[in-house]
Amino acid sequence: MRALIVTNMYPTRERPELGSFVRDQVDALRGLGAEIEVFAFPPGGPGAYLRATRAARARHGGGRWDVVHAHFGLSALPALAVRGAPHGVTLHGTDLRHPRSGRITRALLHGIDLPAAVSPELAAEVPRRAVRGREVAVLPCGVATGRFRPLSRAEARRELGLDPDTPFVLLPADPARPVKRADRARALAAAAGVPLRTLGGVAPAAVPLWVNAAAAVLVPSESEGFGLALLEALACDVPVLATPVGVAPAALAELPGALCAPWDLPTWLAALRPHLAVHDPRVEGRERAERWSAERMAARVLEAWEALLSSRS
Repeated sequence: MRALIVTNMYPTRERPELGSFVRDQVDALRGLGAEIEVFAFPPGGPGAYLRATRAARARHGGGRWDVVHAHFGLSALPALAVRGAPHGVTLHGTDLRHPRSGRITRALLHGIDLPAAVSPELAAEVPRRAVRGREVAVLPCGVATGRFRPLSRAEARRELGLDPDTPFVLLPADPARPVKRADRARALAAAAGVPLRTLGGVAPAAVPLWVNAAAAVLVPSESEGFGLALLEALACDVPVLATPVGVAPAALAELPGALCAPWDLPTWLAALRPHLAVHDPRVEGRERAERWSAERMAARVLEAWEALLSSRS
């Protein structure tokens, strides 16, 4: 299988956190034997996509590809400029839900052979007419369980220069993003009397340390395309409290020590307090997270590509 990945979400030296989940999927696909080339371009306004379209055609238009697959709906524009192979796209959330980019994404889907989304909920939001009545595949980018794994909480706090005896809760997102509802996380931390830390501006290499150092990870989001951050916490056996959006209901169902519930401060505070009362709170989350490992999700992508090629032969 020889595939070209086209995306505006991919790590750079200046922004190492950008699209790390796409890079993890690329690495997993390569590990499964696929030959993958990546055409990545910086996000931006309309000019960025037009420049990327010209560049993709110039650099890769003469290649022999089994499939050309975009990550993020607007990235389908430069992907479609590479002719001679079937096209796929994975939708991640904002590309479909944003009023302006959503309209463009839905228009681009008419030219896509393999429409996909990172969760069943997001797939259900794709209008049937935009995909010509075809089924939307569910192809998440999985959790890198080699990078996210249980580490000594005391050692993680020591490496981060934190007080070993002061618990904190973690919002695994940039608090500037309104959909992540940092206001809810702040309210819960204040009610519990503990500091709130966030991952805005944190280098990707340090994220597993912050997750393992936390007493609990909070995901009080208004919505999620998928919800990879809570799986990363589960892969570290760290307690998670989340609203029932994205992957949370499936990942947290009947998991002792975890909470999946609509936002309600008293309910969330009651769920958090037991984790603050012990020195090293843990849940048995890793086995649950491995259901969505990067390797398993990459295998699902390969299966979708192979089915697409079979249907065209």
